[in-house]
Amino acid sequence: MTARALPKKKRDWSLRSRAVRGLLYQVMALGLIVLAVWFLAHNTLENMRVRGIQSGFDFLKGPAGFDIGELPIPYDALDPYWKAFLIGVLNTLRVAVIGIVMTTIIGTLVGIGRFSHNAIVRGLCYGYVELFRNVPILLQLLTWYLLLTEWLPDPGEPLSLFGLFFLSKGGFTFPVPVWGLGQALAGIGALMGLTAGWLWARWARQRFEQTGQARPILLPALAMVIVAALAGWLAGGAPTAWKLPTVSDVSVDGGSAFTPEFISVLLGLTFYTAAFVAEVVRAGIQSVPRGQSEASNALGLSRGHQMRLVVLPQALRVIIPPMTNQYLNLTKNSSLAVAIGYPDVVSISNTAINQTGRAVECIAIIMLVYLTTSLTTSGVMNWYNQRAAIKER
Repeated sequence: MTARALPKKKRDWSLRSRAVRGLLYQVMALGLIVLAVWFLAHNTLENMRVRGIQSGFDFLKGPAGFDIGELPIPYDALDPYWKAFLIGVLNTLRVAVIGIVMTTIIGTLVGIGRFSHNAIVRGLCYGYVELFRNVPILLQLLTWYLLLTEWLPDPGEPLSLFGLFFLSKGGFTFPVPVWGLGQALAGIGALMGLTAGWLWARWARQRFEQTGQARPILLPALAMVIVAALAGWLAGGAPTAWKLPTVSDVSVDGGSAFTPEFISVLLGLTFYTAAFVAEVVRAGIQSVPRGQSEASNALGLSRGHQMRLVVLPQALRVIIPPMTNQYLNLTKNSSLAVAIGYPDVVSISNTAINQTGRAVECIAIIMLVYLTTSLTTSGVMNWYNQRAAIKER
């Protein structure tokens, strides 16, 4: 006897439907928000027109007329304003991305160090957290900048390491390869090696879940990256040309350099935010039941394997959401770099406001940049949070 198919439930599109009313309320709320934004924008532009204040983004096509100290891409004072803003955005992203990576590493190590059996290690980690998180970030930026520009030797007499790396009041100078086909292929090879290392790590975790046998992950993955990059370098003709820094009477020329402003911003943001990340990691580890560690001991896992394979994967569900907030704070705190002269997007905007008087437009650009970076960071971390969440069977 065949089962009778249940009749399809018809969707009720009348106002008696709770779902329809909820959708209608959301549309009305969105319409009111759009109307309010339009009214504020129209009223602002009209008041500016009455007072003879120019408005619009047409100034972005005009020549900027000022130099920038940090140049991730070629730039000249005669280039348009939009290119100056682009350099400011790239400088902001450079600090934010490198800072997030360094903050994650330092904060995780310090957070794990709070559980060390060594009293000295625990004390140092505790002192680090209490010191850096209780000193205002602006004061830390100014302190690092003063240390780099006052205590270091003059550029004509820098501190030298192997005659290749130089540190002075002018910044940190280091050799860089002459870019060519070999370097491009080496970079492509490194990306392929990273992909292979990620696949290896995924396979190793699956094998561990199936068999209980732990396989090395870090060293094989690192070997894949090195071998793939070396293969690309050899395929590109194995170029060996380098731009080497040389010391003159007044400066260090050649190579590439990190300016004191960039180093100060990076160190200040990293050490400050890492103190909060360490507490986030510590709280996440403490949220894992003690029985998990005891079960790991019973299985004969070393303390390092316990932390990496048992404790941290479970702690991630607690760590990731507040960690996202710290990443956002680091990115937004980078706007304080204007206090020490680092040319981020805020500094470029201030200069543009002084020259053009387009305050509303420049502030809108700043808001758009930070809103975009924050939403992108949140989106990536939310995706990772879903991947790291414990799946119940």
